[in-house]
Amino acid sequence: MMLGAKAPNSDACGLFRAPQRTALGVLFFIPLDIFKENLHNKGIQNRLDAWLAFFSCCEPEDILALISRYPDFKALYEHVYQICRNTENIMDIFSKELRELDKNTTLYMIDEMQETIDQQKQTLAKNERALAESEQALAESEKALAEKDKALAEKDARIKELEALLRSGNDRQ
Repeated sequence: MMLGAKAPNSDACGLFRAPQRTALGVLFFIPLDIFKENLHNKGIQNRLDAWLAFFSCCEPEDILALISRYPDFKALYEHVYQICRNTENIMDIFSKELRELDKNTTLYMIDEMQETIDQQKQTLAKNERALAESEQALAESEKALAEKDKALAEKDARIKELEALLRSGNDRQ
């Protein structure tokens, strides 16, 4: 059990554990089993003991002792009793909670899948850019190769032309 705010003075040995600082403030952790042992030895001494007994005791004798000392807890016990008596409402509450849990789980799974899809889209776009760059580089290389082939063909033609001129000049002599 956790209690917020400042810890009251407690003479129950070891009842309060070291406080924990959280965004909600300072919380004190109270092991209710130890409290119940102390309660059997000392009884309900103050309002804090009454609240802890309310949260931890389910024995009729303990409940009667609490209500006799602090009558305002009777309304709380009656409310809890009415909730427990109406099992249909309890099941309805449970069903609503399960539906909400299913809805939240579904939304979480959708969010996870959307995140995966977004990552895959980014990877695909990156790969498509790399492919486009590679295709462009390949096209430029093919163009340069075609130009070199053309220049080589022109040089080959010029060499044949010059060889023909040489042969015709040698034939005249």
